[in-house]
Amino acid sequence: MEMLKETLKETADGVTLDRQQFKKCVQSNIVLLTQAFRKKFVIPDFQSFTTHIDELYESAGKLTGGQVADYIPQLAKFSPDLWGVSLCTVDGQRHTVGDTKVPFCLQSCVKPLKYAVAVHDHGTEYVHSFIGKEPSGLRFNKLFLNEEDKPHNPMVNAGAIVCTSLIKVMNFLKQMAGNEYVGFSNATFQSERESGDRNFAIGYYLKEKKLCSIEVTCESASVMAATLANGGICPITGERVLSPEAVRNTLSLMHSCGMYDFSGQFAFHVGLPAKSGVAGGILLVVPNVMGIMCWSPPLDKLGNSVRGIQFCTDLVDLFNFHNYDNLRHFAKKYDPRREGGDQRVKSVINLLFAAYTGDVSALRRFALSSMDMEQRDYDSRTALHVAAAEGHVEVVGFLLDACKVNPVPRDRWGNTPLDEAIHFGHKAVIELLQQFQDKHSTPPCGRDPHREEKSLDSLY
Repeated sequence: MEMLKETLKETADGVTLDRQQFKKCVQSNIVLLTQAFRKKFVIPDFQSFTTHIDELYESAGKLTGGQVADYIPQLAKFSPDLWGVSLCTVDGQRHTVGDTKVPFCLQSCVKPLKYAVAVHDHGTEYVHSFIGKEPSGLRFNKLFLNEEDKPHNPMVNAGAIVCTSLIKVMNFLKQMAGNEYVGFSNATFQSERESGDRNFAIGYYLKEKKLCSIEVTCESASVMAATLANGGICPITGERVLSPEAVRNTLSLMHSCGMYDFSGQFAFHVGLPAKSGVAGGILLVVPNVMGIMCWSPPLDKLGNSVRGIQFCTDLVDLFNFHNYDNLRHFAKKYDPRREGGDQRVKSVINLLFAAYTGDVSALRRFALSSMDMEQRDYDSRTALHVAAAEGHVEVVGFLLDACKVNPVPRDRWGNTPLDEAIHFGHKAVIELLQQFQDKHSTPPCGRDPHREEKSLDSLY
């Protein structure tokens, strides 16, 4: 809200609205605005999330390895220092950092998009009567067919040639980008035509269809990725561009075949659908959450952006976006989708209720799922407070020994779990807490002078 106020001050230019004008302006978007103010978007704390994204961007930007593709003269002209990241969530939340307005060619990043268009137009069965679904194990530019005399998949050039013959792609790409910048680089097309005629078929592919020379920016490409993340509906315009079937199939093939010879490694370490191109772009999709475009021209020996690969790897190291991060007992990571109040409230309620009822099994499940066992309610009471007040010795022991919680947290009235046990006369809990505190040398700030005078004798 404070950011909104500051933005209004900076952009108002003395113009004000009365109540009726304001209602007229917002009524068509009231649902969207309500979601925003209630933090009901897919990334509730977007400001905090983008701070982490900026840190990942800065970290990857320090890399200096890789080489700009020079076999296409027009690509060789890009500076190796260019580096940009844009993201767009399925709710239309946007963030950009770096060189995100510089146009560059999609190159191979266009392959999953035109495959999606082909499936949308003709259906899965028809498209795959011409193209396979398996990784080839070969370089992307090899003209090699499988045992059924089909290209192995749509992500290699042979498969892309077949897809291109089935579609008209430019209007679809503009729709996927929410009518943001999608252009055509004639210079790159001419450059590729002169240097890319390695074989007859690819030469005609480049000359006739020109798809690798379609230009985007990081910002517009991130909306394309977000359209895939959103099941084929553009998050900017709300228009359905692709069928759910086309999106599902496209993401499946991006996951298994999208990163050239690095596809297996990328699926293992990052676990998200992605497609790279020799211009330095990586189109990354977090299904049902967001689309990301990373762009930096220096490439590794497999043809993938060095900084882009590092950014994607760091992203899933920090956030639980990997396909299999949500397995139980997995290591603790940030989940930006669950920072909202509702999930946190449910978590606290479940934790404190388990402590209240003495349900050690439930507490053990919570601990194994990396729940914060020191969460507090509105009175700053923890599960240890509740268990001590109820006299659940086994729960108190589990929280102290297995979960290593703070033994002397204070609630809003300054009471510790030991105070609760003394107040309600639970001798076994008092003994356990005192033994634990003596054994682990609780700091002086953890005790009250008046409580030092209390002893078990006062309970008789």
